[in-house]
Amino acid sequence: MSESLRSDLSPDELARLRHSPLFNDDLAPVRSRDRRWGLVDIAHLWVGMSVCIPTYMLASSLIEGGMNWWQAVLTVALGNLIVLIPMILNGHAGTKYGITFPVFARAAFGTAGTHIASVLRAIVACGWFGIQTWIGGFAIYKLLLLQWPGLADTATIAIFSSEHAPVNTAQFACFLFFWWINVAIFWRGMESIRKVENWGAPLLIALGLALLAWAYIKADGFGPMLSQPARFASSREFWSFFFPSLTAMVGFWATLSLNIPDFTREAKSQRAQMWGQFLGLNTTMPFYAFIGVAVTSATVVIFGEAIWNPVELLARFDSVGLMIVSMFALTLATLTTNLAANTVAPATAFSNFLPRAISLRVGGMITGIIGIAMMPWKLIADPTGYIFTWLIGYSALLGPIGGILVCDYFVIRRRELNLAALYDPRGEYRYQGGYNLRALIALALAIAPNAPGFLIKIGKMAPNELWTGIYHYAWFIGFLIAFVLYYLLMASYRPNHAPEAQGETS
Repeated sequence: MSESLRSDLSPDELARLRHSPLFNDDLAPVRSRDRRWGLVDIAHLWVGMSVCIPTYMLASSLIEGGMNWWQAVLTVALGNLIVLIPMILNGHAGTKYGITFPVFARAAFGTAGTHIASVLRAIVACGWFGIQTWIGGFAIYKLLLLQWPGLADTATIAIFSSEHAPVNTAQFACFLFFWWINVAIFWRGMESIRKVENWGAPLLIALGLALLAWAYIKADGFGPMLSQPARFASSREFWSFFFPSLTAMVGFWATLSLNIPDFTREAKSQRAQMWGQFLGLNTTMPFYAFIGVAVTSATVVIFGEAIWNPVELLARFDSVGLMIVSMFALTLATLTTNLAANTVAPATAFSNFLPRAISLRVGGMITGIIGIAMMPWKLIADPTGYIFTWLIGYSALLGPIGGILVCDYFVIRRRELNLAALYDPRGEYRYQGGYNLRALIALALAIAPNAPGFLIKIGKMAPNELWTGIYHYAWFIGFLIAFVLYYLLMASYRPNHAPEAQGETS
């Protein structure tokens, strides 16, 4: 079989691995004949994930920070172009071997060490799952207020509320309802997710174009924001804002750059995963960021104020029918993003943690429960904290993992994995008791330079210009340090082929 598709285990290997504690049907490699995702499916996946309220609002923080509209959109586009590189590189292993991210990470981190990488990714995804579910539930809540305005006066739930993020009973009920929709669709499996993404992508593009046309007609143009100049006093001031902003834009999809094998394992070819990702991600994200800027600019003319939140904007529509259709589309946008970007990764990670006890479905339920426990309404209550603490903060964790994975697969192993050994607790990826200590050392040392900057951001450490400056480049610094350190630490490593793991699959 060609290099692009080498995921088929022999019947004897598969029968033997079914008894392995590292194996279950959800973690098993997808056979080449079972691949159903072509270029269009991968592109639709990215359209579905990219079109969401956080994308719509992504450029807002950049404009509020001083950029003009084209600088903000260009920053979003550049960040996505950068993160596409590790996305395609890590996606290669998924397509070649048909394996999930936690199984792929066993090669670099060890059969037990993979839990560190996959659970770090999973916790971030649980937070995102909660955020997106809260946004979708809030859209439903706003829609219900049209018919029953008294819902706004329902009792506040004190245990979940804070001064900046009060939560009433009706809001929480809508949140739980949307949570149930997400979990129910995920329970039906990956094929259901593919169908939702393919069905939703054209509608989401149409929604964006319709919203753009509405804003242009209503405001007789796009309003003052597109003619507003940048507000930086000097080029130095611009660059000092640009680079941390670029890091945050990379951090937006740093999560998927790790667990992209969870999807590319379903791809029919490397061409499908590479071009599908490029066309789906790098067109949709800048386009929707521009829509967010242009429509918000028009709201200054239409309503006399800038309205960045599309839920709040749609709530002001004159036509109830138009608002219902728009809110449905907005809820669909949130659903397509949540299913693919924020549920598959943690569910797979939890299944990998205890393959015999936790199926992918059960992993999805665990994801949903943690998403509630993280109280997402508090995570997004402060826009500054959302961008510069949440996005950059977790990029400091995920960048180093990405650096290790790319170095291991492309430089150390030259894209050659022993597929059977990935499921063998006594195979070559066992290292020392299941942990590759070299990878863990590289991970810890790559995270360390960004830790002081994060502590400063959350107010646990006194301000320091050096550490803050380093933190602004968190993903880049973490990725590069981990890549170089892992390469140096693995320079003397030679695979120790266990007898049980011999044999190359084809």
